[in-house]
This record gives sequence, C-alpha cells and structure tokens, in this order.
Amino acid sequence: MLSQLRQEKVGQHAKHPDAVNKQSVLEKYLVPFGGSAIPQEKPDRQIVGGKGLGLTEMSRIGVDVPPGFTLTTQVCQLFQATGDLPDEMWVQIKEAVGRIETDMNKKFGCYDFPLLFSCRSGAAISMPGMMDTVLDIGLNSNTVKGMAKATNNKRFAYDAFRRLLDMFGDVVLGIPHEAFEQRLEKLKNETGKKDDTDFTAEDLERLCDEYKKVFGEHNQVFPEDPYDQLKACIKAVFGSWNSERAIKYREINQITGLFGTACNIQSMVYGNLGPTSGTGVAFSRDPGTGKAELKGEYLINAQGEDVVAGIRTPEPISRMEHDLPEAYKQFVQNIERLERHFKDMQDVEFTVEDGRLWMLQCRSGKRTGQAAFHIAVDMVEEGICTPQEALLRIEPDHVRQILHPTFSKEALSSATYKDNVVAVGLSGGPGAAVGKIVFSPQTAEARKDEGVLLVRNNTSPEDVGGMWAANGILTSRGGVTSHAAVVARGWGKPCVCGCEALEIDEEALTMTVKKTGETFKEGDTISINGSTGEVIRIAIETSEPSFEGAFSTVLKWADDVADKCKVMANADSGPDATKAAELGAKGIGLCRTEHMFFAPERLPVVRRWILRGEGLDQVQGFQRQDFNEIFTAMNDKPVTIRLLDPPLHEFLPRVQQVDATMATDLGYGGNVNGLINDIESMHEENPMLGLRGCRLAIVRPEVTTMQAEAIINAAADVMEKDPANAKPFPRIMVPLVGSVAEFNCQALAIKKAAEKIKATRKINVSYEIGTMIEVPRAALISDQIAAVVDPDDGKQLCDFFSFGTNDLTQMTMGISRDDAGAFLHSYEEKGILEDDPFKSIDEEGVGWLVRRSSVEGRKTNDHLSLSVCGEHGGDPKSIAFFDRVGLDYVSCSPFRVPVARLATGQAAIRRGGLHCDVHRLYSGEIVSTLSPELL
Repeated sequence: MLSQLRQEKVGQHAKHPDAVNKQSVLEKYLVPFGGSAIPQEKPDRQIVGGKGLGLTEMSRIGVDVPPGFTLTTQVCQLFQATGDLPDEMWVQIKEAVGRIETDMNKKFGCYDFPLLFSCRSGAAISMPGMMDTVLDIGLNSNTVKGMAKATNNKRFAYDAFRRLLDMFGDVVLGIPHEAFEQRLEKLKNETGKKDDTDFTAEDLERLCDEYKKVFGEHNQVFPEDPYDQLKACIKAVFGSWNSERAIKYREINQITGLFGTACNIQSMVYGNLGPTSGTGVAFSRDPGTGKAELKGEYLINAQGEDVVAGIRTPEPISRMEHDLPEAYKQFVQNIERLERHFKDMQDVEFTVEDGRLWMLQCRSGKRTGQAAFHIAVDMVEEGICTPQEALLRIEPDHVRQILHPTFSKEALSSATYKDNVVAVGLSGGPGAAVGKIVFSPQTAEARKDEGVLLVRNNTSPEDVGGMWAANGILTSRGGVTSHAAVVARGWGKPCVCGCEALEIDEEALTMTVKKTGETFKEGDTISINGSTGEVIRIAIETSEPSFEGAFSTVLKWADDVADKCKVMANADSGPDATKAAELGAKGIGLCRTEHMFFAPERLPVVRRWILRGEGLDQVQGFQRQDFNEIFTAMNDKPVTIRLLDPPLHEFLPRVQQVDATMATDLGYGGNVNGLINDIESMHEENPMLGLRGCRLAIVRPEVTTMQAEAIINAAADVMEKDPANAKPFPRIMVPLVGSVAEFNCQALAIKKAAEKIKATRKINVSYEIGTMIEVPRAALISDQIAAVVDPDDGKQLCDFFSFGTNDLTQMTMGISRDDAGAFLHSYEEKGILEDDPFKSIDEEGVGWLVRRSSVEGRKTNDHLSLSVCGEHGGDPKSIAFFDRVGLDYVSCSPFRVPVARLATGQAAIRRGGLHCDVHRLYSGEIVSTLSPELL
C-alpha cells in the first residue's frame, strides 16, 4: 500500500526549468515590431509584457500589425526608482520612430498627413483596463489641419484630436474625465445631437476648442510638441503601474513577481475614417461557453476605445462579414493562424482602415471556468495541442467557478422563473447570482457580507473593489468585451451587461424597467443569469453544478501526469469522505478526531470524560462509528487520522453558561460551583502552546489507547462486513511532537493497542504510524524521529511525516493565525510580506524547514512517506513548492481537491519541462517568482 503513496526521494527532482533570473534584462530599452523590424526570437514575456510579446509573435508569423516598438519593463523599473526616463533611451526611440516613418510613409509631427502613435501599457499578466492608454499622440493645432487636408476628412481629424485632448488631460495631467464629458454633453444639448457620431466637423472643431479651455481651467497646458506629448504619455503609462486601481487588481488576483509594465508605442491606424473603416474586439471561441465560434463586437467608423469603454453598444462580429467582407475573410484566417501558433484561444483587437485589416493585439483570452474546460478538450481533439499543453491553460479559478452554483434546468423552465424575467441584456459572465441591489462599489464593499449585486450604468477600472465584493454585476451599457464583462469573466462572477431595457439612476439609487416602469430600490433582492443575460425580479434558488464531461476529462489528464503528488482530502465524517472521493481524492490526508466530538448529543459525554474521567467507553463508541463510515466511504484508500490535538478547554462550556441543569448532566449533582471550579482549574494562559496534542496523551494515556482501539476496531468491523472487498488502510498520526521521546512513547502505545485488537479479533488490519511535523524542533530533528525503532522487534515505528503547516507557520514566524488578520493585510499592502503566510507557504522560512525535514527524515528512513495537510495543501502556489520538494501527496478540504488535482499535474509538467516553449512564453507560465533551491 505504501507504493500508492511513494514517489521519488527528495532531491531527485530537477530545478524548475522556468525559473526567472530577475537580474537578467535586455541591454536595449526597446524592442521593435512590425513593418521592417526583424522580429526577436522568443522574446521574454517578463521583459516585453504580454502585449509586446503578442505583437512580436504576430509580426514573426506574417500577421499585419501596425509597426511600433515596446519599451521594456526595465524602463518601468528605472522610472519607478528615479521618477524619470533615461536620456539614452531617447536616442533609441528617435531611431525607432525614423524606421516607422519609412514603413508608414508618414512623418511624426509633420503637417502632411502626420504619423500618430498610441501609447499602451502591457504587463506580463493581463490586467484589462487597469493601466493607462493614450491614442492619437502627435496631433496639435497645426497637424490636425494637415490630417484633415490629407484625408479630405475634416471631421475625422478633429474627432481624433478631441480624443487626444480628452485622454491626455485625463491620463497624463489628471484632469477629471467628467470635465471633458460635461463639455461634450453641453454641445449635444446645444446642437440637438444624441450621439457624438452625429457631430459635424465644425461641431468637433468647436469641441476641441472647448476641451482646450478645460486645460486652462485646471491650470494645465496641452503640449503642442509631439515628442513632449510622447514623453509625457510614456511616463503616465509607467506611472499607472502603481495606480490605486492597478494595485487593487493585483491584490485581488494575487498577481506578484512582475517587474512592472512594458509600454507599447504603435503607429495609429484609423477605424474612424468612414464607412469602410471600423474597429473591434473578438475571441476565437466563445469565452462564456467555450463553443468553437467567433465571439466579439465591432463598430463601423470608430476607434478601439469606443468598443471596450461601454459608451456605444457595438454590433456582433458576425455582421462584419456583411459590412466588410474582404477584411472579415482575412480576419478569420488570422484567427485560425494565431490559434494554431499559440495553441490557445485568442483575444484580439483589430482595426480596418479604409478596407485594410490590421491586428493590434493578441493574447490568451480570458474565459469562464466552463469555457476553459471545453476549450481544452476541443483543442486536444482538434489536434491543436496535447493534453499537457491544454492542462497548463486551466487556471485554479476556472476549477473554482465550476464548483459555483447555477440555476437548475428545472428552475429555468419553471413559470416562476420565466414570469419574473424583467429584462434581458448580454451574457457577460457565467453562472447564477442572487443578491441585494447596490449602486456603488463602495457600498458593495461595505455590505459584502449581506450578499449584494453591483448595479451600474457601466463599470470602470476604479470599480474593481466593489466588483470583487459583489455576488454578481449588472450594467445597462456596454457589450461582452466591456470592462465589466472582461473582469467578471476573469473572476468567474455572473455578469449581465448592456441591459438597455433598464434605466439605472446611480444618484437616486433606483433601477427602472423602461417598458413597464417597474422600479427597484437599493436593498431589493433580484437574480441575474450571467449565461443568458436575464434579470429576474425575485430570488431564484440555485443548484450545484455537474462534475462530469470536460471537467472530468481535464482533471483525469492532471491525475495521469507522471511523477506528481497525489491529492487527498481533509475530512472528519462519512459524508465529507464521500464528497472527497466524488471530487477525486485518493484518500484522507487528515481526519481531525476532535471534530467528531462537537455534535450536540456527544458534547456532554465528552465534557464528562474530560472533567470527571467518566464515559470513555461511550466516547470510544462515537469514534468507532465515525471511523467505520469513513473507511467505508474510502474503501481501500488510505485514511490518515490525527489523534486528539486541541486544548481540552475548547470542549468545555464558558463559566457564564454553567447552570444547575448542566452541573447535573455532567455528573456534579447540581453543584454549580464545583463545575465552575473544575473548568477554571483547566484554564491556560497560552493554550495553543499548552496541554494539547501528544502532551495531553502522555499525561492522560487512556486517550491514545481509546483512539487507537477505536480506529483498529472500526477497520476490523468493515473487513468483517465485507471480507472479500473491504481493505481499510488507517494511518495513525501523532500530533505536536517536539522530541524523539514523545513520538517513541506514543508510537509504542498505538502499536500495543492496535496489535492487541488484531490478535483478539484475529483480523489482520494493515495500518501505519506517523507524526505531524508542526513544531520547529521536530523539523530540526527529523532524522532522529524517522529513525525510531521498536525495541522488541527492531522495526521502524515511523512510516510517514505529514507537515502541519498551519501550526508550523504560526510557531516559526511567531504569528498567531487567529489574530493575524489585524495586521497581515497591512503587511501585504506595504510589501513587508508578499503573501499571507497562512494562505501561501513562506518558502524561505517555513518552506526551508519542510525541505530540510524531508531530506533529513529520508536519510535515516528511506521508506518514509511525506505529505502536507495544512491549508497550504490546497493552494496552487504552495503546491508548486511542495512538488519541487518531492512530497508524496498534499491534503486539503474536499472542495479544494479539484483545484489541487489540477495544480499538482501542472506542477509536475512544469518541473519536467514537458510543455511547448511558445505556449510557455505566451501564456505567462514563467511569470511567477520562484524561490531558489533552499538546500
């Protein structure tokens, strides 16, 4: 049975091949792409960012991109350190601009059809909408006239100029966007125009004059020199790396280890030149369902920001085939080429300028959990990628999303549901959400615990805190590529967007159905269906999802990866064990016996035993019954049972709760004071370091005997009931060991009790004895503990170590896990700690102890099984570390088992270097900061 748990010894795993040397940077400040640029081979995503990598790769495979260059994350680091840009960088920039001028046959800052640039951020991991962008850089009071003359389209020129004035004022100079929006609305009212697309050239020229006045009103000056504009925009993009919204987004998504953002300077192409021009955003597959069909939106006569900002509701991408057939044909060919090249679903931005298609960006598309699994399976079946490559595209959050509730088929087909649908928008994010309406992100954060839905006209990057806090998101504007939808899908949040049937008044805190006049107020409960776009006026019951189909297939791929950790579950009852087995656990890695004592009918019996030493046989009966259920649920899978661990006072009533009835029930004959005195006598100043774990069992040895007998008797009961098939495999774990003598004492007591039951019942129950390594001293003397032998037969007593990293972290770092919430968040914000050490393991400290203990333990006991059973066992980042250490299995709560199965498979693939280089670079595999080898 040990062969089920054993892997290679610690130290035999190769160092992670994707480890990034943070000291290595490009000697250049910029990387050119497009046009006459020679594409760089396999650019480093950490250096050029995801957007820069996509542009370089598209250029390399022959997809047309507007020429430009990427300023590397090295420049961002320099800017963050000095607040300025290096002078020598401008020599390279001017050389790069000269090349682009030749490629585009235009001049930057020239009157005759000037060359214009966009300036966009691009970190190694996509952070949609969190950092800044400026378009049409290079226009001024002179060049806008040249642009109008060269294109014979004055309206187009001034439309571009007013966009630059707005963006530059907002992004670079910090002038509130609302100041420009007010002038826009004023002009609409004065001219009677409904949309900005209705403005004439003269209207837009007038609007530009109004925008210039806004600069003066805010004591700012719009720079006329194009290079001054470019320099200011580059600084703004690098500065936005540490904007409040970007920091918040990284915090929520646990994005760490990045060098900063790159900055992409790209020649402008124009989707707003007229009816043969347009711009759009599209996915190569449906990001909500995974269906293999184009999904996206575009606008005729528009620039890219119009599509994603949610200001105008765009057309579906399918209409482009009718409006711009040749460009659409080329677009479909590009999409297919990009999918096969990157071996992944694509999220692209494009512009059609006077009939010619330009690809502006490509990246691995954000998708829902349901879509992620279907896309992975489909791409393997289509021969685009291997199962291992497909596995690396599934994120832990994708698994979590599958585990989230949805509306049942019965609910969806019921009259209760159908009759209460009040509006239908676009399906922006998956699943079902029910909650109280709130109209601001601040309210959503404040009322998070009440279960809220964030309702907005449209969301912006500043809303991310409230979006994260809400159960779901509902907007009246924007399409499926709007900010709300993209962010919601990334998080697996249900989202309905572009629901124009609703009028949302964020000041009056009301939501009104336009057709009927029905009004909802803040605090009213509604439901949304992110998969269909429906808004329901009442709460609809949700149901649990299915774990079959693509979900099951992908996780089986993860299980089949060679040389990987196994995944077990923490479970304390038969139902928990059954759920763990259903979700794919290979056994129970931690059964906390104390959790079996808290049932209302059991607690008085347990208290009587603790206080008076009575009723131990009855307590043993409880344990035997529970172990029987767990062994039955697990069949032949190993079940690791930790003996009683917590301080006894946790089972006792508070003094204020004591009354005569309780005193009678607990055997004190109604003597309230006697019961109170006994409770107070057990008080400890620091109970977590007091009489608990093996110390309790040594002081009260009947505890160990009772539990060992209950475990072996339960296993024997199961074998007697089904002798042909039942193969229970208990593994008995001694908690809180800090010395060899403590383990030796407890291991011999367990073995004595177990062998007695086996002999009495004449049933050969297979079992193992091990210990939880949760005290730093135990980790330091692991070689001695692992080497302990039975003096009677000379056999080793220790079969396994299970690292209890919750307590090990607490004791090593001197941080109370119960009280750390008061300061850990502040520590993370200030960069004192990169992660909460109770969520992701502290590799340099606690991790060093785990690694050292593993190595030293196996030096003296080569059959020693190694595992972790703290909460870190379900954390993907920690799992990657445990894989490199060489642990045999990880254990986590049942509903984290699928995440852990995925993470263990991915960790083994990455360690083995089995995934393709293009995908590794493109998908962001190598961005996580990996700790160096600690031994």
